[in-house]
Amino acid sequence: MRKIITTICACILTIGASAQMMSGGFHLDHRSVYYGLRMGFTSAHIGGDFDTDARTGLNLGAVVGLRCSPYTPMFLESGIYYTERGGKEGVPGLERGENATLKYNLSYLEIPVLMKYGIEVADQFAVLPYVGPTFAFGVGGQTKESYPGGSRKYDSFDSDRFKRFDVGIKLGCGVEWNMIYAELGYQWGITNISEFPDDADAFNRAFYMNIGINF
Repeated sequence: MRKIITTICACILTIGASAQMMSGGFHLDHRSVYYGLRMGFTSAHIGGDFDTDARTGLNLGAVVGLRCSPYTPMFLESGIYYTERGGKEGVPGLERGENATLKYNLSYLEIPVLMKYGIEVADQFAVLPYVGPTFAFGVGGQTKESYPGGSRKYDSFDSDRFKRFDVGIKLGCGVEWNMIYAELGYQWGITNISEFPDDADAFNRAFYMNIGINF
């Protein structure tokens, strides 16, 4: 996995270094659409009644952006991401009467709808703050219960665990140099994803960091 990530990063840097300057599309007034690839990491936890510790996951995505006006550097961006969420916590008791650790792994396909505003800092450098809703559907994941003497696993999206559909809000800021793009942001889940029988509330929360290219 590390070799694959290193190779992808090297390709992104090579493409960006050899490409014509295209920061945010500011210098290409005739170009109203751009495309991008993203790769990065999340530091996710489950908020609400769960309030778990964070776990690290993967982000992979492809995006398409539309410049809304030739006079204002406002962009509408969407796409599709594979993103890993969840959390971990220590739980006393459970069914075996022993202290246990629960690790919730939740994998989603996510579609964001973001509004970005471009601020040209220099000829080859732009800053793009953004905000918008996200819509996600759970495609897999396991909950692992570890206890003294053993462990067992469950499907995270069983009918009495977590709901598959999630809606959230993303707030973040990207920077673009040449075709190279990087961003930091935070995602608030606003849908209660809990299906647990004790009526506990659960909301996805995640910091994320991505790098990629726009072309």
